[in-house]
Amino acid sequence: MRYQSTVGLSADEIAEIVGRIEEVLTSHPTGRPPLMSLTEQVEMVLLLLRRNLPQTVIADLYQVSQPTVSRVYRRLMPLFDKVLCLHEPAFVDVLANRETLIDGTDVPTGNRAGKKENYSGKRHRQGLNIQVAADLDGTLLAVSDPVPGARHDRKAISECGWEPLLDTTVWTADPGYQGTTATTPTKKPKNDELTDYQKTVNKTISGRRSAVERAIAHLKNWKILATGYRGLLAELPNIIRIVARLEFYRLGW
Repeated sequence: MRYQSTVGLSADEIAEIVGRIEEVLTSHPTGRPPLMSLTEQVEMVLLLLRRNLPQTVIADLYQVSQPTVSRVYRRLMPLFDKVLCLHEPAFVDVLANRETLIDGTDVPTGNRAGKKENYSGKRHRQGLNIQVAADLDGTLLAVSDPVPGARHDRKAISECGWEPLLDTTVWTADPGYQGTTATTPTKKPKNDELTDYQKTVNKTISGRRSAVERAIAHLKNWKILATGYRGLLAELPNIIRIVARLEFYRLGW
């Protein structure tokens, strides 16, 4: 398997995760012989997260049953969370001595009955809103806890708990964050035009903000966050956290 292009991690990075999970399992033995090798199980979970393929397709690829794929996924996901937790930097630490770029993105969930609070009028679909922080080089710094998709970015940055921390630092964002301490582009006045100076400043800010958009694009290469989450909504916040930790691990944090 071409690991890097298929599951997002190199063979060495996968082997490291397998080794860490093996240590946890050795200290908590189940006594049940595995149907697949641990390496295959880890690859399977990474493939589910990276490509967001249906479990039946994964089952065919590995020549096992769909219930086996489901059991492996549910067994290993908490272990991924545990062995990767130290790779997630503390938000306060990443804010120190650097300018931060902030933007929001949604994790689509498909339209579900009784979840109107997740419907985004801007995107015309249901999902959860996450806030993403990056530096000027486009390196991912932090991913917030999700809030309902109906939230505007201005409200989401407050609800996720980031706003008080950002108030003490220098950060840049799009016009959706006006009213915060962020540096944002100037909106065009009603029945008026921006000055040449304002247009130049806006162009500069937009150019800098492209770095956080690249960080979001790399994060959403884990397609489970991009192409439509099909599982239980109650489990999605945990999945977002695990995928963020995988991305931090991939980046070498």
